[in-house]
Amino acid sequence: MKPTLFVLAAGMGSRYGGLKQLDGLGPNAETIMDYSIYDAIQAGFGKVVFVIRRVFEQDFREKIVSKYINRIPVELVFQDLDNLPAGFSVPEGREKPWGTNHAVLMGKDVIKEPFAVINADDYYGRESFQVLADYLRSIEGTEGNYAMVGYRVCNTLSESGSVARGVCETNAEGLLTKVTERTKILREEDGIIRFIEEDGKTELAENTPVSMNMWAFTPDYFKHSEAYFVTFLREHGNELKSEFYIPTMVDYLIHNGQATCRVLDTPSKWFGVTYATDRPQVVAKFAQLVKDGVYPSPLF
Repeated sequence: MKPTLFVLAAGMGSRYGGLKQLDGLGPNAETIMDYSIYDAIQAGFGKVVFVIRRVFEQDFREKIVSKYINRIPVELVFQDLDNLPAGFSVPEGREKPWGTNHAVLMGKDVIKEPFAVINADDYYGRESFQVLADYLRSIEGTEGNYAMVGYRVCNTLSESGSVARGVCETNAEGLLTKVTERTKILREEDGIIRFIEEDGKTELAENTPVSMNMWAFTPDYFKHSEAYFVTFLREHGNELKSEFYIPTMVDYLIHNGQATCRVLDTPSKWFGVTYATDRPQVVAKFAQLVKDGVYPSPLF
C-alpha cells in the first residue's frame, strides 16, 4: 500500500490573504505546494489529503485540486473550529484555530495507511520526500514507530533575518528525545550559527537537526491524538489562543513510552518566504532548479 501525503493548508488563507493570492514562484507561476506534490508523486506517495478551511473549498478545488486530479488521488478535509470532542465547545471570543495536531485529526476518517505530514508553504526538496516515503513503506503494519525529517540547521536559514526552528536532541539510536523551540536563529557576521535569547547567545553546529514540520506516522497516531486532545481541552480549552501542536503530541507519546520518533537525516535545503525580501531569492532558486533539470517547466 502506498503512503499518503497529508498537507496542512488550513492556514493559507490568513497567510496569503485568500487563495486568489496564492503566490506563484516558479517559472510558470507554480506554488511551493505544487513542487511538494510533484516530489511526493515521484517518491511513490499514492494519495494526497489537504486540510483546509471550509470557506476556501470552492476556490481550492478549482485552482489547486484541478491541477493534480489526473496525476494522484486527492481528498479534502476541513479544520472547523467547532470540531471538538463531545462535551466541549468553542469558548466565546475564540477565533484562532486549534493548532497543527487538531488539523491532523481531521484526516482520521480518510487515512488508513502510513502517512506523512507537511506544511503547504515550505519547500522540502526531492531527497526529503524519498527518505520519508521509504520510511513509511518500512513501517506499514506496525504502530508507534514514527519519524521526523531532521533538516541540518545550516540548510534552513534565511538570508533576510533570523528564523524560528525546533532544535532536536537525539539518543544513540537516532531517536528523538526532545524538541526545543528557538525563536531567533541566524548566521552571524563571523560565520557562526547561533540562537539568541535574553540571557545571551548559544552556538549551533552546522548539522544540528531541526524540525521543519515534516513527519511520518502510522494510523494509530489518530487514536492517541483523539485521547490526548481531550486532556488538552480540559487544561487549555478556555484559553483563546492555546494550540494543540504536533510536537506537543509527539513529545507526550515519547515520554509516556507509547511511541518512538526516529530523526531522518536529509541533505535537502529547505526554503520558503519567511520575509517579503525572501521572495526574489526563492523565485531564483526555482528557476535554477528548472535550469538544472530537477523539475520540468511547466510542472504540471
